[in-house]
Amino acid sequence: MRHYRLSRQITLSMSVVAAIAVLMVFVGTFIFYTIYLTWFPPPPGPPPLLPEAPDFILIAIFLLLGLAIAIHAALRLTRRILAPLNSLAEGARKIAAGDLTARAVAGDRSLGETAQLVDDFNAMAQRLQDVAESMASWNAAIAHELRTPLTILRGRLHGLTDGVFEPSDELFRSLLAQVENLSRLVDDLRVVTLSDSQRLDMRVELTDLVKEVEEAVDAMRPALDGAGFTVRMTTRPVTLPCDGARIRQALLALLENARRHATPGAIEIRMTLEKADVVIAVEDEGPGLNAEFAAQAFDAFARAEPSRSRQFGGSGLGLSVVRAIAEAHGGHARYRPSKTGGSVFEIVLPVAGPQLDGKGASHDSPLSIRRTTTGP
Repeated sequence: MRHYRLSRQITLSMSVVAAIAVLMVFVGTFIFYTIYLTWFPPPPGPPPLLPEAPDFILIAIFLLLGLAIAIHAALRLTRRILAPLNSLAEGARKIAAGDLTARAVAGDRSLGETAQLVDDFNAMAQRLQDVAESMASWNAAIAHELRTPLTILRGRLHGLTDGVFEPSDELFRSLLAQVENLSRLVDDLRVVTLSDSQRLDMRVELTDLVKEVEEAVDAMRPALDGAGFTVRMTTRPVTLPCDGARIRQALLALLENARRHATPGAIEIRMTLEKADVVIAVEDEGPGLNAEFAAQAFDAFARAEPSRSRQFGGSGLGLSVVRAIAEAHGGHARYRPSKTGGSVFEIVLPVAGPQLDGKGASHDSPLSIRRTTTGP
């Protein structure tokens, strides 16, 4: 990449102007005296040692001419420098006043350093605008997600207060379910927000990954059995540095996503090695994601069918939580369609784990495959 130095360009430009002015004085005086002496030869005798008055006048004329050229060149150079700087100052004032659409104009890009400064300023302004728009979108989405459970809670509690509803175990369970939805939504929002700001708390220690997978499946088994799902697991004994609670949270989110949106049937959980990564895959039997939605499936509040998702209680944050946890471990989350038309969501974790506290993974234990089938 070419590096521009404004001071070097100014020095070079002014040196050229000064050289031109000196050459004009020297060459112009030489030409003038050549013509003058040709038409008006000097009288015989030795020439005077000191310049005479006409000589001083001639030198002054050429000096003034060179000075005029130098001033003109300096003014042009000043305009080339000040135009983008004035544009920067105006753009900064507008952004400070709240107009994030303001941009600076580079103008003459021959002064590379000022042009680069303008480009950097515009990139910063664009990022500020993107962040502001994203924040506004997030605020609107969060308010929208909170409105439904809060409206239900308020309506039921008003009904209890006014005697419209009779207290019952079923009603209290319904209210508790709404409170749990709110709690889960707040926790998901916290995970995604902290991950975006790279502040997600991690308790990294050597963890038996198979144990975490089994505990997540055991926690979800009653709900999965009730929804008509069976679980098949193909696991590898792996011990690696990670936050076991976060891994369970990500797996629970994937299993909950399958329970809500997949066709009842088999859910297969696989653990495989992929170069220096451990891949945890959760595969269902369908219906899968369309190509357009698959590209944004892990974005916050993304839904393939918003009305259907809300009907089944989804907030659109589950997969973004999975991605946040995977990225916090130095890995990533991904989606691919299965060969049978279902969905395969994968958590990819580096075997070395996140580089925290100088801890590394245990590479000495062999990785063998163990098959386990759970379900009715």
